[in-house]
Amino acid sequence: MLEDGQLLGYPSDTTYALGCDAHQRRAVEQLAQLKHRDRKKPFALLVADLSDLARYAQVSNFAYRVLRQLAPGPFTFVLPATRLVPELLLHRKREVGLRIPAAPVAQALVRGLGRPLVTTTATALEEQLNGGRGRSVRVEGESLTDAAEVRDVYGHALAQVLDAGPLPGDPSTVLSLMGDSLEVLRQGVGVVAGL
Repeated sequence: MLEDGQLLGYPSDTTYALGCDAHQRRAVEQLAQLKHRDRKKPFALLVADLSDLARYAQVSNFAYRVLRQLAPGPFTFVLPATRLVPELLLHRKREVGLRIPAAPVAQALVRGLGRPLVTTTATALEEQLNGGRGRSVRVEGESLTDAAEVRDVYGHALAQVLDAGPLPGDPSTVLSLMGDSLEVLRQGVGVVAGL
């Protein structure tokens, strides 16, 4: 399904996620539309291991030491992108967010595909009024923690939702490793003390 450019729902380390083959431009565009995602907010890539991560990001010695301690797990690492990252997934800073999952289903998907998955949290979509213009816009709500919820919200656009039962629903931690320093961009699941 991924090789055919279709979208999937699957369990990640913390919540359910939506994903597609990072090298299928049309699928990435469909995922962005499905999530009502601002083009300036890039997706993260799911990769199988550190060697895959190093193909898509420039990894300094400092970053490598951090990655060795924290991956795999519930972390997204922001690093300088290499030329292998599809242009559609980059913004002006040429940075990329990468995850190495510990979750067995997510790990099996990315290993089976042999290429990175574009990944984003499956969230509830809520209608909100757009200021005083009288139009409503869809915004992201709570993270979805059950496969049935993912099917209810996104099933019309997904080829399959892989069910691993209920998940905790806590967000992952996002870390910037730019410039040989560690900065917590979003604190979530995952301990970074002592690094």
